[in-house]
Amino acid sequence: MRILLFIAFLLLAACASLSGSTLVPGKSTAQEVEALMGAPAERIRLPDGDSNWYYPRQPDGRVMFVVRVSPDGVVRSREQVLTEQNLTRLARGATTREQAREIIGPPWRTSRFERQERDVWEYTMYNAEQMDYFLYLQFSFDGVLREVMMLKDYAKEPGGSSKD
Repeated sequence: MRILLFIAFLLLAACASLSGSTLVPGKSTAQEVEALMGAPAERIRLPDGDSNWYYPRQPDGRVMFVVRVSPDGVVRSREQVLTEQNLTRLARGATTREQAREIIGPPWRTSRFERQERDVWEYTMYNAEQMDYFLYLQFSFDGVLREVMMLKDYAKEPGGSSKD
């Protein structure tokens, strides 16, 4: 029984470190973020001087955690940004690559389609009902968002194939 409790404790601790759920806004420091979650995949400096630190858990994790850090190294917030609600902040024909990256973070995978004149960013995410989806953002070569597509990941369904 002790072994099972110990394993459960380790699993909970691993989840907390992946999500940063133990970070306290206004109290935790940038050093604590890196000690808990590791080095961010990307850092974006915001106009107000804060920085967004991105922690993708792609492709299997289907989440993107962002820790907002003030210039003095204090955590302002931590959130999971790969949500349908955040997708409503993306405006086709207006949002730039840089703005999209700030809103939902760096893509898991990118592709370039010369004939269609599109750069495609791919993410894995959950919808509001916690079902598995692929998210595709298509940008024209001038860097403007043209299409946003969410496609169900049928490989994650019962009887689905797990092959790419």
